[in-house]
Amino acid sequence: MVESTQSCVVEGKKKVNVIHQECHYQGSGTLVKITRGGICGSDLHYYHEGKVGNYEVKQPMVLGHEVIGVIEQSDNKELRYQQKVAINPSKPCGHCKYCLAHEENQCVSMRFFGSAMYFPHVNGGFTQYKVVDTAQCIPFDNQADDRVMVFAEPLAVAIHAVNQAGDIKGKRVFVSGVGPIGCLVVAAAKAMGAAEIVCADVSERSLALASTMGATQTVHAQSGDFSDYLRDKGYFDISFEVSGHPQSIVRCLEVTRAKGVQVQVGMGGAVPDFPMMMLIAKEIKLVGTFRFTEEFATAVHWLNDHIIDPLPLLSAEFTFTDLEEALLFASDKSKAAKVQLVF
Repeated sequence: MVESTQSCVVEGKKKVNVIHQECHYQGSGTLVKITRGGICGSDLHYYHEGKVGNYEVKQPMVLGHEVIGVIEQSDNKELRYQQKVAINPSKPCGHCKYCLAHEENQCVSMRFFGSAMYFPHVNGGFTQYKVVDTAQCIPFDNQADDRVMVFAEPLAVAIHAVNQAGDIKGKRVFVSGVGPIGCLVVAAAKAMGAAEIVCADVSERSLALASTMGATQTVHAQSGDFSDYLRDKGYFDISFEVSGHPQSIVRCLEVTRAKGVQVQVGMGGAVPDFPMMMLIAKEIKLVGTFRFTEEFATAVHWLNDHIIDPLPLLSAEFTFTDLEEALLFASDKSKAAKVQLVF
């Protein structure tokens, strides 16, 4: 039985620490020894602002929701000692109308790793040991590269986003905003058979990464020429808006062909002068995407079977005790795409 664990916590704006906490496993669920975790945008928001949206940190909260580890103990005999697992950070209630309809990402009382939505907060996975529901553990090959497998959660987000667009095989695709999630959307779209994938971003570094991940062409969002994509009521069958920037949202509407689909992935604020008439007249289907459901298991499978190689996105690795240094590096978008903590 593990009695203590070191955890990476946020205590408020620009205030993080690595502290000792108690960790007790009482035979129910699964005790996982965390080996690696990826830093996400929400972790950075909690660090820089002490909150995400309206959810403010009111007590020390363990960060992190992109984590993998090895089994220490489990109530499931199939999860043997030292088996590697990816941990699904979602814990839906299982009995609301959305859970019963297998739409668990819309659960009305979802408890998601590293969230200040509730009080007490839901602790995340940046800790040496964590007790989780056994159903949250998805095994993978013990010979697999941990650096690859820790991408399971963000890849699941990308796969779910692509699934929201419907059948993508043979389609012309536009991706606006190619940070880590945008690049994984590119990779997922390619894996699902998209015929053409054009990407736009303001960062030449990000565009180069998008090309590595499967983009067939890239265009600078500010200085590039989009005229060919604006003719005849648009060019692309499907667009993915991943930045959340108002100008990017409008551009996606402009370049998506009439009767096409726009998937809104990026989170942002209000869009002044939203071109409602364009949406109506071109009969574009505008659809949101939020987290994932069964796509988490799909992501683990894809990574385990080398269907997607996410390693071009890995910018740096830090020991978890260097938490603040890792967060600061991950915040510098001129250098960092994805940063991982090693436990």
